[in-house]
Amino acid sequence: MAVLLGLLGVVMVLSSSSVNDLRSYGDAWYHLKRQIVWFALGLLALMMMMRVDYRRLRLLAQPAIVLAVGLLVMVLIPGIGISANGSARWIGIGSFTFQPSELAKLGVLLYSADLLSRPGRPSSQLGLTLRPVLLVTVTIGALLMLEPDLGTVVIVVAIVASLLFFSGTRLDVLVGLGALGIAGIGWLSLSADYRRQRILGMLDPWTDPLNTGWQTIQAGVAVSSGGITGIGLGASRAKWGFLPFAHTDFIFAIVAEEWGLVGAGMVILAFLVIGFVGLSTALKAPDQFGQLLAAGVTCWILVQAFVNIGAVLGVVPITGVPLPFVSSGGTALVVTMAAYGILLNIARQA
Repeated sequence: MAVLLGLLGVVMVLSSSSVNDLRSYGDAWYHLKRQIVWFALGLLALMMMMRVDYRRLRLLAQPAIVLAVGLLVMVLIPGIGISANGSARWIGIGSFTFQPSELAKLGVLLYSADLLSRPGRPSSQLGLTLRPVLLVTVTIGALLMLEPDLGTVVIVVAIVASLLFFSGTRLDVLVGLGALGIAGIGWLSLSADYRRQRILGMLDPWTDPLNTGWQTIQAGVAVSSGGITGIGLGASRAKWGFLPFAHTDFIFAIVAEEWGLVGAGMVILAFLVIGFVGLSTALKAPDQFGQLLAAGVTCWILVQAFVNIGAVLGVVPITGVPLPFVSSGGTALVVTMAAYGILLNIARQA
């Protein structure tokens, strides 16, 4: 299913980016060529993760979280981190750039799943399991907010929450942590003026239609223009400069415009299938480590898809989170496909 979504992404990246690429780079194939390369690397990562026994990933848990923290610190150093659109989220090596926050998701998943599934470390004991997991989560979240990147913080928190649930953490502890998490994310959402404006733009985009409400309005126009069957592949009008980031954050709007309700519904159905398979895999996993990995990967993909599609449809604030497997982007595509490869690995052994 991930491969099919990835192939759809290649097609839709060409459709949504060609006009702007021709204007900006003099090459209508600019983002397509990059997406094909990243998709190929993603397939390689997926196949590698399918072949390597997932139990061996325990050895990478602590090095992965140390690497993630180190890279998130580096991205904040001027001259190393690359800023764009008001956020410092990338590290560049020559013409190659990557996004450490994507590696942080995988690092948090491996570290937390390893710690929560160790024999003799019951999740009900705060000192042995919850405190280290929460400390790492808060550290990663704080570094992400310095970029800032609230969307990724939400996904990291969702991953950890799913692991705590599947590890058997007591209900009263889960409820307390959930309340703290929701309150914290709510406070962060209102702590900066531009994030408050995004919330207002979601609630009523017509209060500022030329600024904070522009993307929400244009995405709505694109989605509604698609009707039932769409206006045809490549025929999008939104991509002609009306909808910013049409090939990344708002690629679902182009899918809905060109493929209509049928195409958009198929994309949503594909994610639901991934969710069903992932949950089934988690319940049938051979051991608790595999169960937690499967649950974490599934929650990661579904929550990220919900946040992205919700932003396009105007039901959640815009966060800059890409649509898994479909949006243009290198690090996100490769890391997410690697994570899906881990899920398939567990499914094969379940």
